Amino acid sequence: MAKSIYLVAGEASADNHGAALMESLRKLDRDLQFLGRGGPRMKAIAGAQLVDWIDDAAVVGLWEVIKRYGYFRQKFRETLSEIAQTKPDVVVLIDYPGFNLRLARALHRRATRPKIIYYISPQVWAWNRGRIKQMARWLDLMLCIFPFEADLYNESGLRTIFVGHPMIDNLRTHKIDIKRDRHLIGLFPGSRSREVLKNLPVMLDAVRELFHEDQLLRFEVAAASESLAADIWEMLTDARMREGLFRVVTNETAVAMQRAFAGIVASGSATLEAAYFRLPFVLVYKVSWLTYLAARFVVKVKYLGMPNVLANDEVVPEFIQHQAKPRAIAKAVLELMGNDSERARMISDFDTIISRLGPGGASAKAAEAIVQELAGRGG
Repeated sequence: MAKSIYLVAGEASADNHGAALMESLRKLDRDLQFLGRGGPRMKAIAGAQLVDWIDDAAVVGLWEVIKRYGYFRQKFRETLSEIAQTKPDVVVLIDYPGFNLRLARALHRRATRPKIIYYISPQVWAWNRGRIKQMARWLDLMLCIFPFEADLYNESGLRTIFVGHPMIDNLRTHKIDIKRDRHLIGLFPGSRSREVLKNLPVMLDAVRELFHEDQLLRFEVAAASESLAADIWEMLTDARMREGLFRVVTNETAVAMQRAFAGIVASGSATLEAAYFRLPFVLVYKVSWLTYLAARFVVKVKYLGMPNVLANDEVVPEFIQHQAKPRAIAKAVLELMGNDSERARMISDFDTIISRLGPGGASAKAAEAIVQELAGRGG
């Protein structure tokens, strides 16, 4: 009898990871049935019976979640009901901790439940390490993408496998042989509309400072979608930025990171991408003040950017919230543009950081671990 897997992904990045995982699973077992909630890439996998809810489910920030509490409560109940009706052999939760950790707890409390596997570990080590012991009770297996996570989770009794970071395989395919433009600075304001609205204005203010210092500079803004590109052009127009100073490129983040001489990057997965492509950059991040103040009470790590977290050092200068001042950002960028030794130091640190993320094949390793669980040979 064919085995079934119920997957839950609530953001675009998780949709990408989920689709790659499903493809790897199919290579190991053609008869696997896929159910659940995800995005367009997961839904496009042949035979998958998934609901595409990404556009509605992907929100950022405490206040944004509170405003849509009724929606998430309804979807939570629907998901529990679907799992009860379809009776999958395994539930695979992909990132999206606000929803998926609650789902794991609710499923654990049921008299009969499927095995529960978490892929792309939630970063509870940053904001609530005490929750790791609870997760050890709720989950059957954790598949993590950062090496230090495996030590943390295994110490708590949660069976954990380090599979490596799934971005390595994807980014490797986007490497190109191109010379960096010494006068080009890349701006990477985020992949969501709300992130762009918060981060791009301060980046543009920094651009004014930079251009004042060097009129030969040009700027490229990376947009994750056509709709975001339109929003960015509107913001550039409203800010009365000089014509011809900017290009807005859509779905070309990897190329832009290899073409630019330095970058200003919003916190998130793009920081690891920039490190992979050896782009010297500074990190900028702004959120609503309610979200920021709430985070100040719970976040327990010294750094926000993952390259800095992995190095346990400020490899990349961070400009967060009220510290994101245009002149300070511009000064740090100019240092990366003109100081060869500083550039070399940062790039060398990037190489060390990326080497810790594994050689690739994360999706295949995760799929193999899941199939082992389905066969009852896990542990």
